[in-house]
Amino acid sequence: MTPKLISSDLSEIDLLQTIEPKGIADESMRQIVEILLNLIEQLQSKVKGLESENQRLRDEFNRLKGEKGQPDIKAKNKKGFENKHSSEQERKTPKKHCKGNKNQTIKIDREEILEYPQDKLPADAEFKGYQEVIVQDITLATDNILFRKEKYYSPSVGKTYLAELPCGYEGEFGPGIKTLVISLYYGAARLRGKLPPQSCLGNMTQGKLLEFLEDIGISISAGYLSNLLIKNHVDFESEKTEVYASGLESSPWQHLDQTGARVGGVNYTTNVVCNPLYTIYSTTANKDRLSVVKVLQNGRELELILNQLTYNLLETFQLPAKWKNALKLLPQETVLSEAEFNALLDTYLPKLGSQQRTRISEAAAIAFYHQQTDWPVVQTLVCDDAPQFKLLTDSIALFWVHEGRHYKKLTPYVACHQKTLDKFLDDFWDYYRDLLAYKHSPSQQRADKLRSEFWKLFDTPSDYQQLDERKRLTLLKSSELLYVLEHPELPLHNNPAELAARTMVQRRHISYATQTLEGTQTWDTFMSLVATTRKLGISFFEYIRDRISHLGNIPSLGSIIREKSVLNPFGCSWVTE
Repeated sequence: MTPKLISSDLSEIDLLQTIEPKGIADESMRQIVEILLNLIEQLQSKVKGLESENQRLRDEFNRLKGEKGQPDIKAKNKKGFENKHSSEQERKTPKKHCKGNKNQTIKIDREEILEYPQDKLPADAEFKGYQEVIVQDITLATDNILFRKEKYYSPSVGKTYLAELPCGYEGEFGPGIKTLVISLYYGAARLRGKLPPQSCLGNMTQGKLLEFLEDIGISISAGYLSNLLIKNHVDFESEKTEVYASGLESSPWQHLDQTGARVGGVNYTTNVVCNPLYTIYSTTANKDRLSVVKVLQNGRELELILNQLTYNLLETFQLPAKWKNALKLLPQETVLSEAEFNALLDTYLPKLGSQQRTRISEAAAIAFYHQQTDWPVVQTLVCDDAPQFKLLTDSIALFWVHEGRHYKKLTPYVACHQKTLDKFLDDFWDYYRDLLAYKHSPSQQRADKLRSEFWKLFDTPSDYQQLDERKRLTLLKSSELLYVLEHPELPLHNNPAELAARTMVQRRHISYATQTLEGTQTWDTFMSLVATTRKLGISFFEYIRDRISHLGNIPSLGSIIREKSVLNPFGCSWVTE
């Protein structure tokens, strides 16, 4: 079809929706039409950007005048302009639904036989056994205790002897209230059906907790409740550290993600590190590479070293040779604190630029992280391609789900480009499903085939220029995206870390923010323990009660992680290297 054959009664928009360059026989004419259509796409994209910027400036101008800006109303089901970039529908593999028997997981506390009135039975009625019905219920009542502690005095030694309270009853409140308060405050609420039912309680604010406790007859002040939630949790912090170390040792790869946080009204960043056996939250003042290095070392103070790895990293950072030569005059192979390292730079490289100084510190901190032996070193990070995650580990595995979002953000204006994009997305998710199949049954032959199909998918040009530009960016990340072909254990998405980050976001929406660094650290500790107990199949409520009452029924979470990691092949392909 050539332009002169198009009906003249079509509008300009209809004309664009009917042009199909592939149907033009003349090669030169077809190329011209493709160029013009791509130019229209570029102009349309610029117009949308300018309209958005214009509206933002109008809203800001109105706010400065004391008025309100335009309300943010999301468009629904509008082709090419929706903001939903989730790919769950495209990558979902249909599974046969099997309804489980929930009665198998219910703990029976007591049995009661219900008798049928004998006077209402016929004379010939015969007993045929019992029909079992499980009814779940709970008893919530106070158990206030007046302890009468025996007290003795010995004149000969001048000492008073006083009986001790049972474990967990220190202070004014017993283990039942302490367990309930911590569980209701920190326990993760169910998130869009993603979490199991036992984790549904929780995320209550301190105000609502006070109301609840008063309703059941408990007298407690707001200050005491705050202290109960935040202070004196050294044992839990120690267990979190053990969980982190055991989790890092359980697998050569770890998920990593970040989300925003607020501390005392200031923007912070919460980092999430996890794998199938544990989750750790760590909140930092910044989200840069040095902060992530610190997170990977469990928040320890940064230490730095100048060695061969440092200079290799500086080559990657493209630091000028004169600065690298100047660094070689400083102490080599010597571990320095951050203050000592900065003092050396101030003294011997005073004219160093801020960005170059940052790169030197990053390289030296990463080099120390890899040469130290006091803390497990991550070999591979499963994360997005944010710059602060790069070069921290030996390798990075980028996840396909995140890459797919870039293509879903494309909004072609021309009909033929929309068809091209739709066809590409179908091929993209078909390839994703082939990778999933490879993970279940890996072989060298299938790996070679998938590599070949990858280049065919992303290196084949189309008539849609913006799509081709996006594909070229994907090709630059081929080694990170195809790392799964070398290590089939690697996940193709970052869902565990993203869901963990979303849980913290929900926590932030409910309680807004922490006010102190101590409160922030306690949030990180208990949110880590909540998520880890859930992954290990342990009730967070029972875990807290066990620790507060010193029952000893639940082993340390770190030991459970170590036992489970032996049974799970998280890193078999690394062992064979």
